[in-house]
Amino acid sequence: MSVATTDRLLLRDWTDAPADLARIYDIYSRHEVMRWLGGGTGRLTEPGQAAERLTSWRDRYARYAGRYGLWAIEVRDTGAVAGSVLLKPLPGADGHTPTSDIEVGWHLHPDSWGHGYATEAARAVLAREFTTDTRQVYAVVTPGNERSMAVCRRLGMAHLGRRTDWYGGTEVETFVRTAPASR
Repeated sequence: MSVATTDRLLLRDWTDAPADLARIYDIYSRHEVMRWLGGGTGRLTEPGQAAERLTSWRDRYARYAGRYGLWAIEVRDTGAVAGSVLLKPLPGADGHTPTSDIEVGWHLHPDSWGHGYATEAARAVLAREFTTDTRQVYAVVTPGNERSMAVCRRLGMAHLGRRTDWYGGTEVETFVRTAPASR
């Protein structure tokens, strides 16, 4: 299912097609990606774990009927998947219970870094979310992840400093984007 499109990208559900499962494994088994996601916990170590990861994403976001999720970022010209974009309720102080705060995020394969795909994909899901009653969306970034902080700035997000409100009290660089004013 397509979630959004841009000039260059198709944001769609990840599938259990062999190419998608291989790409999930290739992205989420890499230290250079996973070091920024929860300190590297959850790194895939066997190709078969990609199907389990996909099932966990589907189960986690099923109750949101497509509003929130973690989607593949497909480059329209090539069909290659650059990575994932997500939009979801941030987990609270216990690390699990969803809060009313919404997060946008991205996880790209290193071969797709530096092409503007994260910014373009995040901009599309933000625009989609701001058509609802959501007034602001956060991005939380592991301290030191300069690439992701640059994406936040390109998205026009305001830096709020380091906070420990979510993910079980983990300290994260926090950015926020407020919905555009209604006309």
